[in-house]
This record gives sequence, C-alpha cells and structure tokens, in this order.
Amino acid sequence: MRARPRFAVIAAFLAVSTAHAADIGTWMAVTIDGRKVGHAEIHRIVDGDRVVTTQVLDYRLMRWKTGLPLRTEGRFEESRTGAPLAFTASATSAGQTTTVEGFARTDGTFQVSRDVDGQASVGLLTWPTAALLSEGQRLDIVRHGFAGGTTYTMRTFDALKQEVADIALTVVGDEVVELPSGNETLHHLRQTFAARPQGAAIDIWVDDRGDTRRSVRPVLGKRMELLACDEACAHAPDQDVDILRAAMVGSPRTIPRDMSDAALRYTIEVPRDRRNPFVETGEQEVVAHDYGYQLTIGPPQVRKDGDGPTPGDAAPNPWVQSTAPEIVEAAREVVGRSSNDRDRMARLRRFVSGYIAINDLGVGYASALETFQTRRGDCTEHAVLLAAMGRAIGISTRIVSGLVYMPRYAGASRVFVPHTWVQAWIKDRWVSFDSAIGRFDATHIALAVGDGDPWRFFSSLGALGSITIRRVDLPFRQMPTRPDPFQGMNRPEPYHPPTNVPASGGKP
Repeated sequence: MRARPRFAVIAAFLAVSTAHAADIGTWMAVTIDGRKVGHAEIHRIVDGDRVVTTQVLDYRLMRWKTGLPLRTEGRFEESRTGAPLAFTASATSAGQTTTVEGFARTDGTFQVSRDVDGQASVGLLTWPTAALLSEGQRLDIVRHGFAGGTTYTMRTFDALKQEVADIALTVVGDEVVELPSGNETLHHLRQTFAARPQGAAIDIWVDDRGDTRRSVRPVLGKRMELLACDEACAHAPDQDVDILRAAMVGSPRTIPRDMSDAALRYTIEVPRDRRNPFVETGEQEVVAHDYGYQLTIGPPQVRKDGDGPTPGDAAPNPWVQSTAPEIVEAAREVVGRSSNDRDRMARLRRFVSGYIAINDLGVGYASALETFQTRRGDCTEHAVLLAAMGRAIGISTRIVSGLVYMPRYAGASRVFVPHTWVQAWIKDRWVSFDSAIGRFDATHIALAVGDGDPWRFFSSLGALGSITIRRVDLPFRQMPTRPDPFQGMNRPEPYHPPTNVPASGGKP
C-alpha cells in the first residue's frame, strides 16, 4: 500500500557533473544518516573531440522487512566544449528496468527511444536551449569560478525523466572536507531549483576541475551522502536502513472510522524555507498560514475553470497502458452495460481490489500491464492499473500520491504512511477511488497528482521529512457527512474475473 522509495532525484545521482580526468575512475560510498547503503562508480574518458562520462549507482534500502535493491546508470557523450551528442540512462528496481537512449541526428534533433520493462517507444526531441549534460555542467562550474558569494543559474537535462531543470548555484566558499581517504580542501557549492529558491538544498564539494568529491541531500527526513573513496571502501559491507519508517508522519490523535468518513481539517507545520508540499484536488483545500498550512479534506467539489482533465489524463503512456487489448477487454467486461461513470469506476475499483492477489513490497514500480499479468504489487500497482482501466473505457483519470492514516502499520501506531490512489473525472469534478484500501476517506492527504510517471510520484515524497501534523479536527463549519456515493458498491462481494485474465500470480 505504501510507496516504494526509488527516489528519482538520485537517478542522475549527482545533481551537477561528476566528470573526471581522462581514463581515471572514481569510487564513492553512499550513506544514509551515516550508515553505508551502497556505492557509486564514475569514469570520464576523452576520446579525440569527444568526452564520455559514465556513472553507476548501486544501493539498497529496506521497507519494513523487505530489501529493495536499486541501480541507476548513465552514459553521456559530449563534445570537448560540452555540446550534447548522445546519452543513455537506466534505472532498475526489483528486476524491472527503464531505459532511455538518445542520439543527435543530422537535422539537429535527437532521436529518443524509451523502454519500460519491454514496452518500447521512439520519438524525436528538440534539444532544450542551453541544457547541459555531465561534461557541460563541469565546464560551466569551472567557468564561473569559486569565489565565495558567486551565484548563477545552470540549465540541466535529466535524461531518464526527459526533463529540464534550472538550477540556482551559490558558491559558499572553500572548506577542508574529511573524506575516507583523508582531508581535502574543496569548493562548497549549494544548489536549489531556480524556480523554488527556498526549497530543499543540495550541497556539493568540488575540486579545482569541478569534479564532485562529496554531496549531501535530504531524503525523507534523512541525510543521504556520497563520499569519494577508494574501491575497497566503496565495496565495504552495506547496512540496513528502514526508509519506510522515515517516510511515516505521526498523527496527533487516533482517527476513528466515523470521524474519517466526515470532512477533516488538518493543521500542519512546514518549515518557513520549504515550498508548499500540498496540492488542491477538489477534495482537498489548502490555505497557507504563518505556521504552515491548513488542509480541509471532504466531499468532491465542482472544479474551477482550468482545473479539469488534460489530454494526458485520457491518453496511454508507458506506465498506464490503457490501450493494451487485455486491459481494454477486461475493463469493458467489468463495467458491463453500465452508463454511469461513477458506477463504472466503482465497479473497476472493486475489481482491482480483488484482482491484485499478492501484496508484494518487493515489486518495483510496475506498469499497469505488468500488474495485470502478475496480479501482485502494492498501492502504486493498484493505482496504475485502476487508472488504465478507467481510461480504457473513456474516463479521464489521474494518479494522486500522498499520505493515508493507518491505526497501525509496520510496527508503528497512529501514523500517516505514503500512499497512492486514483481520481476520476466524473461530470464536473474529480472523485477519488482507492483500490488498495478499498475506500477513500478524509484521511487521504494529497501531495501531488500526475499521469502515472513514477518520477513525478517519487519527487513528491521529498517533502515528508519536513511535515508535522499538529491537529486533526472536524471543520468549524461541519461539512456534510460523506454519503456512500456508490450505494453499497464499495462493500466487498464475490467477483468472477473475465475469461481473458491470467488465473495465476505469474506472467502467462
């Protein structure tokens, strides 16, 4: 049910360049709160007019008692001046791999291929103006120099997410940094997103060549650190870190079922230097205060102009394969002759709740099609499959990531845990459906909405370490108790799956 922390921000695991001298490799130890969880290997090779930078990051996190191995790789080919020529980036979690490859064509565009666990697509990309890959970033750092107080903006390209980010950099000054191999005098740089200068910062320490020797970033309230060292140090035994515990947010009170069925008002404290981590969804209203935010969560409201579905909420993508024949056929059979969208989504919700037979914390972020074939996963698999089946019958859907209250979970009591669910556009409003739990109520706190892309989902989890829930109350003006909009259809009842559905938990 909870989210798996793959942390997309680590896919390009050093936010700026990790380029190194020709034919020399660098090893790094990866730690979380001082406990070693993995290693990184970085190489830079100069071949004539081309520079090839390769990066590999291997680490493992624990989610309760289940280990989650993760691996990201990147290969970036650029000119000696930092012009992008080609790139390959991949991320692997629990045996599932996403790979993106691109190369410059003679007309100046990039041909980009994307493979999500065997589902391939090809397209063209116009390279974003001034966007830099690894070597270009290193050159830009050296060009601006290391005088304390220097500030500038760098445009970076994330090959795996296919996204551009403007990074604001500030030179903090020179510092003596203790590394496993000894002390080094390095240049301390601090970076934030230029559009959100008050957001969480990433600190890096580089040498005179602009090569990163140390980096520190917050991850779910913990401190992730990469430290340059020798190969033996990088491959020293790893330790277990339970990241699920770090992602939980304590509740100031027990929330009984009859209270969660009504509207609830939350008083939430967020540090002043952090951006708003919450989103308005039509069921969640967000009001800023000096101490943080006040959230009111209740029945769905009519959305304002511009807040309705986008074309992406109705379209298939590599994670939500709503045009896959087996998903379309199953969705049509589940809804039968029903013409009421609320009723049809309720039937799909009930189907998915019973269809995913194995709650598996070890599954990587699986796509809708893979989930349909294996019948295993947790809340993210529930969400992508339900969203795909909704789109398959013409209902716009989007995936919401956030928190949900649990009286007890993974050995902890009275906590909010990371969670995902689905919103469907029904008439003039967004309505939530939660197939992992089986019901949606006012204890669902939304942090982000998206089209099912896991990188957007994991980015939303970065705020969890900064959230403190101070109060949970009924609103001052009590909103009406949430009626059962499905007239009993949320109650479990026997279901006979379509004949085309695999009968076992394995792939056919």
